[in-house]
Amino acid sequence: MITFILSLVALFLGFFVYGKIIEKIFKIDENREVPAVKKADGLDYVLMPTWKAFLIQFLNIAGTGPIFGAIAGAMWGPNAFLWIVFGCIFGGAVHDFLIGMMSLRSDGASVSVLVGSNLGEGMRKLIIGFSAILLLLVGVVFVSSPADLLVDLTGQNRWIFVAIIMIYYIIATVLPIDKVIGKIYPIFGIALFIMAIGIVGGMITTGLIKEIPEFSFTNPHVQGKSIFPYLFISIACGAISGFHATQSPMMARCIKNEREGHRVFYGAMISEGIIALIWATASMTFFGGLEGLSEAGAAAVVVNKISEGLMGSVGMVLAVLGVIACPITSGDTAFRSLRLTIADTFNIDQSKPVNRYKIIIPIFVIAIALLFIDFNIIWRYFSWSNQTLACIALWAAAAFLKKQNSNYFVAIIPAMFMTVVVTCYILVAPEGFGAIMTSVLGNIKTAELVGIVVGIAVAASAYIMFNKKIIKE
Repeated sequence: MITFILSLVALFLGFFVYGKIIEKIFKIDENREVPAVKKADGLDYVLMPTWKAFLIQFLNIAGTGPIFGAIAGAMWGPNAFLWIVFGCIFGGAVHDFLIGMMSLRSDGASVSVLVGSNLGEGMRKLIIGFSAILLLLVGVVFVSSPADLLVDLTGQNRWIFVAIIMIYYIIATVLPIDKVIGKIYPIFGIALFIMAIGIVGGMITTGLIKEIPEFSFTNPHVQGKSIFPYLFISIACGAISGFHATQSPMMARCIKNEREGHRVFYGAMISEGIIALIWATASMTFFGGLEGLSEAGAAAVVVNKISEGLMGSVGMVLAVLGVIACPITSGDTAFRSLRLTIADTFNIDQSKPVNRYKIIIPIFVIAIALLFIDFNIIWRYFSWSNQTLACIALWAAAAFLKKQNSNYFVAIIPAMFMTVVVTCYILVAPEGFGAIMTSVLGNIKTAELVGIVVGIAVAASAYIMFNKKIIKE
């Protein structure tokens, strides 16, 4: 219990202390005209109250990510607490704030534009394709998972739910942001908070709060997988997630002043970290330990059991909301961000509805085709590509800070760490070169060690190249 409480306190302190430090390093300008005023179009550039921008940003980046990811990461025990806390404060929240504020300074530009302007044209082209694929995968993942859950609940044909979700996605993608997203997101955002508060309340009333395990210096293996790099890929939302770099520009086009960035971008990520911390804690304790959690079933089943067990019938309603409605709210903004990314890349005027449909119709055709692929395969590649995008975004943020003579190490240190994570993971994971590495080196532990060494070498090389590029400029 002490570890949980200290972790919770640390996240709050991260917002009030480190968040303010990052804000000062960025050098906000309260007198600068924001994109929502400069480029107001009633579609994507729309002024919103700070509370609403915060809740939309929170749900944009959250959905079920901090729930499902935390449940997966909980299998490594209280080690997950450390990654959520330190990853969120020094990695994820910094990542989200800097990308959001850089977009704000660039008229609401998408992440591909930001990467290109700071890391060069080659990286811009790479990130366009990379972010487009990631957004497409996110959209597909969050069509498939809620549709499958609805099938389990109702017994109806899967494609009926796929069609309904797709129709909603098209509407949310093309309509002005304040017409659909601006109205329903704050409601679902509040519901996620209520759900988390209810879980904590249930743990207190049932006495489970006393059974929360404490952190210990151990390196447990889950199904033969060590903490590094698997934990750092499993818990993305709640610690650091590249998907957020595609979402923050949407609210950069809507906030009223640069001083709101701390609350909207940094604050939303800290809030997501708190949600992840609570769900990781509940997962470790509700089933009587990690062995019980491993036998509980899929993440959605775990959510249902915990919610009903700790909150009764109200919990069941919130569970359905959490595992069905919230994924949908991540999918629609993924497709909307993909539309904006393509429009930014090819300078396509979005004020004309026909131009929006020219972009989204091919996108949804491809998305439907991907629905025939096994969900688990899509999810594995999404996880790695998600953290790789976070890595690249942090390198771009470091370049931005260095160019304005600010302390760029607040971005480059997490960038280098994530470079090691994603390099090691693609070398040792089954969806990467794991089978080859294990076969050549004899066992997975040796392969993981080599992966870490190679990852460190790649990060060091990237740092050297980074400095040479900045010096030339």
